Amino acid sequence: MRTGGRKQFFTCASLYVILFCLAGCENSEQEIRELTEKKIGVDEARTIETYFSQAGKMQAKLTAPLMYRYQDTLPRVEFPNALHVDFYDDSLQVESVLDALYGRYIEGQKKMYLRDSVVVIQKFNQDTLRCQELWWDQNKEIFYTDKPIRVTKKDGTVLPGQGLEASQDFRNIKIINPSQGILPVPEGEFSGAPVQDSSATRDSGFSRNRPFPPIDSSASIKPD
Repeated sequence: MRTGGRKQFFTCASLYVILFCLAGCENSEQEIRELTEKKIGVDEARTIETYFSQAGKMQAKLTAPLMYRYQDTLPRVEFPNALHVDFYDDSLQVESVLDALYGRYIEGQKKMYLRDSVVVIQKFNQDTLRCQELWWDQNKEIFYTDKPIRVTKKDGTVLPGQGLEASQDFRNIKIINPSQGILPVPEGEFSGAPVQDSSATRDSGFSRNRPFPPIDSSASIKPD
């Protein structure tokens, strides 16, 4: 009986030691993951509503379901699951709206790169830009791209081309390399109700949150 009791005692003791080691390994893995995440410097936030301002003037409000913020050699904020932006005029009225499936804001440069089903609508005249890649320069208050674009006018025509520059309010538009001809709008492509005569031109005579803090940076980033 004594022998059997010792065997049972050692068996139980061994089991406790094994369970303790397994628990210790679990905690270690979790700690390693936490330390790794902290080292990378990635912050995650959901259901985002943030504001952009310049010289005390509110420029835009961004909403997105998910945001990643990276604090590394190139501080940036990514919106991988779509985003919507309202751009305001001096009276804080929405003058243009933007939607895209992906966005990346480079804090030091105050520029945002947008890609995948990018749509910009001018609220006053309902002119609509569609493209796959677009940049927003917060300092200059302009949009630009060197990729294929299509501008849909309120009268139901499409102006295709390669490359575009436009003011933030989307009233001044320049198509860099316009395609020949004016195309009709495919059925269902554009449903915006016309409000007044369009004031958009193809003249480049414009030049022109939690707000993200500016960080000086000379680094550049290329679209994926």
